[in-house]
Amino acid sequence: MKIKKLITAALYITFTVCVGHASAQVKKTSAAKKKVTTTAAKVTPPPPFATAPEIEDGKNLVSKSDCLACHKTDDKLVGPAYIAIAEKYPKDQNTVNTLSQKVISGGSGVWGPIPMAPHPVITLAEANKMVKYILTLNSKNSPVVSK
Repeated sequence: MKIKKLITAALYITFTVCVGHASAQVKKTSAAKKKVTTTAAKVTPPPPFATAPEIEDGKNLVSKSDCLACHKTDDKLVGPAYIAIAEKYPKDQNTVNTLSQKVISGGSGVWGPIPMAPHPVITLAEANKMVKYILTLNSKNSPVVSK
């Protein structure tokens, strides 16, 4: 937020100084604005989607659960393939929250008429890790991971 205010102030000063100057100087100001904006974008990276340990924990939790009775990584079984799930949903915390609740509570209708059984013994923290692991299997986007 401070960077945005600083950039806005710098752009305002630059604009004020350039008022009344030749059009060539105005073009230079436009180029300077673009450069400042580009630099600011590089300074603030997006927050990581999941950490490497979370993904590894999620993979282990999935392998130890009964999830593999209905799901496979690449192919539809009773439920959708994990890759299909990862390609359908965006990798963000809202998706993690929604899908984690579905893992715990069960659900139906999204992937067809067969309902997913609830898993009330899985904790929310475990479900979050499992969902994060599944969402990183998206073949269209590489996982965004922090260590």
